[in-house]
Amino acid sequence: MIGIPKFGPGLTETVQKLITEKDTALHFGSGALKTLLATPVLTALMIEATAKMIDPKLPEGLITIGKSINITHEKPTPAGMTVTVKAELKEIDGNRLLFQLKAYDELGEIGHGIHERYIVSHSGILKSAEDRKKLLESKD
Repeated sequence: MIGIPKFGPGLTETVQKLITEKDTALHFGSGALKTLLATPVLTALMIEATAKMIDPKLPEGLITIGKSINITHEKPTPAGMTVTVKAELKEIDGNRLLFQLKAYDELGEIGHGIHERYIVSHSGILKSAEDRKKLLESKD
């Protein structure tokens, strides 16, 4: 069993990003939306907020990894606007963490969601990935 530090629901973290052309849907497969925030970028900002909230509080050798995310991207945000994402830790069950996510631009809420992460051993997750790679190589 891994030693999980004591922290509880209610923790929050906020991240902000000025949306540039690199963050638009054009760069994520939607050529028709050349100037609007891409949903994968919004998702990445939401994940960043949760990892930034928890990972620095963990003992050396432990990290968080994402298990699932469910978001709704409700409003378009053009390049040049700033997106703010707020993540709140809602629930802890052993090494399982559940976060509520909200995203805003200067005009109001643009999205929301739920993200599930787990606290794991850094070396353990890398070993698991390496074992999977070896399994693939053994099939050749």
